Amino acid sequence: MQFDVGSELRRVRESKKLSLRAVASSVGVSASLLSQVETGKTQPSVSTLYALVNHLGISLDGLMGTSRPASPALGLSTASSPADPDNDRRSDSVVQRREDNPVIEMENGVTWERLAVGDSAIADPLIVTYAPSASSSVEGKMMRHAALEYGVLLEGRLSLRIDFETYDLEPGDSFCFDASRPHLYINTGDVPARGIWFVIGRREMAYQTLSDLGHDETGEVRPPASAVEVLQAMKAMRPEPRG
Repeated sequence: MQFDVGSELRRVRESKKLSLRAVASSVGVSASLLSQVETGKTQPSVSTLYALVNHLGISLDGLMGTSRPASPALGLSTASSPADPDNDRRSDSVVQRREDNPVIEMENGVTWERLAVGDSAIADPLIVTYAPSASSSVEGKMMRHAALEYGVLLEGRLSLRIDFETYDLEPGDSFCFDASRPHLYINTGDVPARGIWFVIGRREMAYQTLSDLGHDETGEVRPPASAVEVLQAMKAMRPEPRG
């Protein structure tokens, strides 16, 4: 499902009563470029999209999640009834069908396909594709944003530059880093590079790493929220073997 990112960015900008020129100046792009992005005449690069999302104060799933069903308590749920013949193809809080995945095609051959997020605001799960010669910044500039990035490369080869280091990723290689560090992705190969990314943590989140997910803002331990956390708790409680 191709997502019209330009019109959504324009809608958010106008709802905040921000001028096109002011937003463009704040994120370091020309007003003409931002106008072309908003009207769909061109696509933003990864770095430009992150800059716009951060400046407008929205998250990626907030930007791409307009088709998600709203809370039934608000009377706005778009979920279909059991009698609907297309019921098994529509998204709900558990399953999102492949054809319903919002897709953003960005400048220079980069594609994001957002996976199911349900009712969670913790992570942005994405299938990311870099075409040959594609990079996260057309100008070759490093980008930074407030998040943690986890990912695994499934196909092709991809170079990840962080600070002054370059890592050449092959299928099966995974990565994890604080995205506030300057970084750049680039496909220097001759076949598309494809993988799964999880962009975790936003400016309003209290935690900084995945290990903090088991604690609330006061530092008190909360009940485990997933099977992974249950297994981790059981492992921590397991007595040491006696000699």
